[in-house]
Amino acid sequence: MRKSPHNSGIRALLRPMAFFVIGCFVFGRTDGALAATKFRKKPVDEDTETSPPKKKPRTPRKPTAQNSDETTANNQETKAKATKADAEKETTPPTTSAAAPSATIATDDLLEFQAQPPAVKRLIESSLELTRQNLTYTFGSCDPKTGGMDCSGFIYFVLRQHGFTQTPRDSSGQYVWVRRARGFRAVVSRKPDTFEMDEMLPGDLLFWTGTYATDHDPPVSHAMLYLGTEKSTGAKVMAGSSDGRSYRGQKRNGVSVFDFTMPRAPVNGDLRSTFIGYGRIPGLRD
Repeated sequence: MRKSPHNSGIRALLRPMAFFVIGCFVFGRTDGALAATKFRKKPVDEDTETSPPKKKPRTPRKPTAQNSDETTANNQETKAKATKADAEKETTPPTTSAAAPSATIATDDLLEFQAQPPAVKRLIESSLELTRQNLTYTFGSCDPKTGGMDCSGFIYFVLRQHGFTQTPRDSSGQYVWVRRARGFRAVVSRKPDTFEMDEMLPGDLLFWTGTYATDHDPPVSHAMLYLGTEKSTGAKVMAGSSDGRSYRGQKRNGVSVFDFTMPRAPVNGDLRSTFIGYGRIPGLRD
């Protein structure tokens, strides 16, 4: 059958219109889908943009049997080291600070020496001889053959050398011995130029309380022998044994010459070294 020219013209006219309609339909659906997608998007959170992302907390890993054994072994080793350190701390004696060597002087260095009675001169000479033997402070010793002496041990040894066999062994007993002989002069002042010191003479015993804790009654804990005034310095000096007193600004340890000072000196806690007075050795100046 032969095609009509009129029908061909209509088809040619409808074909572009069909493409146009189909194109509009497709474009409309695509644009609508994009619009819907844009509408459903979650609004931006400003805190999320400006704050660092939060990390999820890590779940601790369960220890395996091997890790548990290693941890237990490490803990036991640490405890063993701590126990050993504590044991060494308890058994090792505390170290003391370094002190200068013992000091000594000659009798010619003492201002009042030549004016003293012979018995006092001999006592001072014997005391200075002990200061030349490099003896340390040794608590509980009264014999220089041990290499050291304590304060009352020094007094006990040097007096017994000169026939004072009734000399008590400890400083509290020596204080009582002097007090009973009515030779003690109490000192309450804390000033070195106090009138209470006017009667102090070379060869007198000097007494302190509070140098260490003691249950002695009276609680006198330290004693020394007064030597007199040093010519070169004009300072009062004494002899004895100590583990911390000074001579010419340096701490000394052992049997030595020391400066006689008046101020109270704190020791430990409530203890305070306090000079309480001086006394004549019974029978020394008779």
